[in-house]
Amino acid sequence: MCGIAGILDLDYKTYPSLTHHLQVMNHLQAHRGPDGEGFWTNAHQFVGLAHLRLSIIDLATGDQPMADDAGNIIVFNGEIYNYIELRQELKAFGYYFKTTSDTEVILKAYLYWGHDCVRHLRGMFAFVIWNEREKILFCARDRFGIKPFYYTIQNNVLFFASEAKALLPFLPTIETNKNALKEYLYFQLLLSEETLFQGISELPPAHTLSIKNGHLQKQKYWEVYYHLDFDHTSKYFEEKLRYLLEDAIRVHTRSDVPIGAYISGGIDSGIVAAVTANFKQENNFQAFTGKFAIGDLYDESHYARSIASKYGIELHEINMNSQDFLDSIQQVIYHLDYPVAGPGSFPQYHVSKLASQYRKVVLGGQGGDEIFGGYTRYLVAYFEQCIKGAIEGTLQGGNFIVTYESIIPNLIALQNYKPMLKDFFKDGLFDNIDKRYFRLINRSQDLKNEINWQELGDYSPFETFKTIFDGNNVGKESYFDKMTHFDFKTLLPALLQVEDRMSMAHSIESRVPFLDHPLIEFVATMPSNIKFKDGTLKMVLVNAMKDTLPEQVINRKNKMGFPVPLNEWLQTDLKDFINDLFGSTNFKQRSYFNQSEIAKGLNFENKFGRKIWGLLSLEIWHQNFHDKQADFKKLVS
Repeated sequence: MCGIAGILDLDYKTYPSLTHHLQVMNHLQAHRGPDGEGFWTNAHQFVGLAHLRLSIIDLATGDQPMADDAGNIIVFNGEIYNYIELRQELKAFGYYFKTTSDTEVILKAYLYWGHDCVRHLRGMFAFVIWNEREKILFCARDRFGIKPFYYTIQNNVLFFASEAKALLPFLPTIETNKNALKEYLYFQLLLSEETLFQGISELPPAHTLSIKNGHLQKQKYWEVYYHLDFDHTSKYFEEKLRYLLEDAIRVHTRSDVPIGAYISGGIDSGIVAAVTANFKQENNFQAFTGKFAIGDLYDESHYARSIASKYGIELHEINMNSQDFLDSIQQVIYHLDYPVAGPGSFPQYHVSKLASQYRKVVLGGQGGDEIFGGYTRYLVAYFEQCIKGAIEGTLQGGNFIVTYESIIPNLIALQNYKPMLKDFFKDGLFDNIDKRYFRLINRSQDLKNEINWQELGDYSPFETFKTIFDGNNVGKESYFDKMTHFDFKTLLPALLQVEDRMSMAHSIESRVPFLDHPLIEFVATMPSNIKFKDGTLKMVLVNAMKDTLPEQVINRKNKMGFPVPLNEWLQTDLKDFINDLFGSTNFKQRSYFNQSEIAKGLNFENKFGRKIWGLLSLEIWHQNFHDKQADFKKLVS
């Protein structure tokens, strides 16, 4: 886990101040690599690479940038979990190795397979190889977007980095991308490779980018296809799932430093911690959790403790409060680069800070909800479609994997979602499934008056939504697959942005074993009635792994992610903070905000609403970056 950066003049002309500007980029993301720093520039000074190291594998000889004898130089961020097997395979082809690092394995894989080397890598990665002989820059990002890669082209010069903030000094001005802002206001995430910074793009997951003679070529190298297997029983799927998941966790524990785990109290992180504890069999295996001690609704620590107790795991807990929010929210948004997802980034920041005191590598359960269907909104959407199917007599038409009778016992999971249900059912009932799911996740309805929408142009996020929701790789029969696939392609990268930034803010590596491509490809073959039978969320995962967790965790129906009592604090301890934030002179100059309407609505949000969170995140983002653009420009002056 590291930070990478680089500069390439696309005309192959000497770039003035090359080394200095690489140093600036490293400075802005220095938290990503406290264990070492390296630079490389070519003789003609038109290309340079920079690296920051967090030492996890091959502590002695894994420094970067790393070069081979063929004139290839690499900077790499991430972990290749099958590097041991790949090394043996490449040795059989006649290659020798000077180090024991996974970085050198990528270099040798590039020598042998060329750009197809990415198809052989199992892990999380963003890397860049400069091929000095052919004058090609080759960039790649892992299949799921676990590791970040941002780039911009200014005056025919390419700049790239692990974090968008490292590119800001090279922009002419820091401006907001209005299309991306519109997506954020609709979903609190982005649907495309654009970012909230005008002019900065993100290389999409499962893509490579090659650059030669000023020509950029982007290529997708992997996709998940929902080719459903109706020939096997649920027992077959459960047994193979268990094997693949345990194998994924096994390779994710490869490290030359001790490993810990996050335990939220839910199924996903609990399974990862439990299986890891069994593999490692260490007397001092340690895990980390957070809570808000203001009631059971915000405190799941007793579930986390039950998992830790079952496996003899030493559990470290942190109790967070409103003062912690005040003290850290500026840093949280700064490290995120730009707002994304919900307020869970705040507790994630503090739990990562706690973990950094004990471990450099921590495993978590990210991805389980998107892969197996763990979000309660799937129940909401399916309940409506079941009623519609029963009325129309189309329950057997292929789009329904549960009946309205069978789903009813699971509706207890909706007890904390009554405000959302009331809003969802008040308009558009029984409409087409794409429109209904769009309505279910569309947050812009809460911002009709607070945003001056005419300022944001005519772009329609719904059209982009449809291209993903109705993707050609997804079967047309299953509403469930369409919903989970959309979240897999959009929400998951947003949550991975949070995972990466909040862990790297404290210089620790976060690993996510559920995001192992052999596992993902297998789960995509499961029919929906295996994954979601009778409306039971994550049923196949629960059945496959239920013996690993305490019964109270397996049987709980009230899991809500990592709920934050933000809206309760805003009425009490944070009231002055929020009034000051939305009363500042700079805020009043943001043309797309309707300040008077925002002020009116500060006291009228439900307990788990995210309108105020979305708006305050945007304002703090403006303060951190837009209002300080002169400070960023000074860094390269």
